[in-house]
Amino acid sequence: MQVAVVTFDGFNELDSFIAAALINRCRKDGLEAFITTPTPVVTSMNGVEVTGQRPMEFVPEADAVLIGSGVRTRDVVADDRLLARLPLDPERQLVGAQCSGALVLARLGLLGSMPACTDSKSRRYVEAEGVTVLDTPFHAEGNIATAGGCLASQYLGTWVITRFLGTEAARGVLDYVAPVGENEETVERALRAVMPAAVR
Repeated sequence: MQVAVVTFDGFNELDSFIAAALINRCRKDGLEAFITTPTPVVTSMNGVEVTGQRPMEFVPEADAVLIGSGVRTRDVVADDRLLARLPLDPERQLVGAQCSGALVLARLGLLGSMPACTDSKSRRYVEAEGVTVLDTPFHAEGNIATAGGCLASQYLGTWVITRFLGTEAARGVLDYVAPVGENEETVERALRAVMPAAVR
């Protein structure tokens, strides 16, 4: 089971790396995430250069695709050629978006009447696409999920793990990465956020 974490120039490090890191703690169980980029190297919003692990051509092969956010998402959705490199298929893939990534899903026509989560700066742009924005950190319907707020990327990672490997696998990952002394509340908060949507 392979996950494409789509990461564009100007990306937010928290959005791409947290979800990928959580998912990659499940490699031994056959679940693995790859930073997937439109160019060989992308630069984050804070100037961090990252070499992509997979090209965009990997997207249709992936079992799940997570769209990260960043300061150039409006440029992404204005580029028809770049959007054409995202042939997402929620019938057979899990599809998630972090913060301004919801704008990408909206522009691709994948949200339909589904409400979405996004960050406060992206909200007006997502709403301009006719999408109702929720004041919650995570929402999913079927195989599509959105998360709002940088640290909500943990919920996207938890959702993917739970859908593919089950609740106990997600619980184990979350317990390991939780701040010391806050294990139980961290685990329960994340599972509470995703569990209504994690049931297939």
